[in-house]
Amino acid sequence: QVQLVESGGGSVQAGGSLRLSCAVSEYTSRNYCLGWFRQAPGKEREGLAYISWSGTTTYADSVKGRFTVSKDNAKNILYLQMNSLKPEDTAMYYCAADRIYWWLLPQYNYWGQGTQVTVSS
Repeated sequence: QVQLVESGGGSVQAGGSLRLSCAVSEYTSRNYCLGWFRQAPGKEREGLAYISWSGTTTYADSVKGRFTVSKDNAKNILYLQMNSLKPEDTAMYYCAADRIYWWLLPQYNYWGQGTQVTVSS
């Protein structure tokens, strides 16, 4: 059973930083593709960053250069370091996992419950 639990969300001023964490069940970090997504009210779920089981990463243009995805296989934790945050980054943030290479598409089979990020101007 794949389980994902996000944490680290909160409120921050524009220009600030946050680091999101996603605790994943054992075996998942080493053997699944992992992604970070967000969804703002009234908008579709948006893929932000992806990391493969081998460590290959991909980013959406909207966050490239500001967000960094990484994982700690020993601790079974997925991270999203978010810098230079903007008000438009305000959303619920989710981590996701699947064996299939969905990249930034929201087709993943397993999802966390989400953590809220609010950026004020």
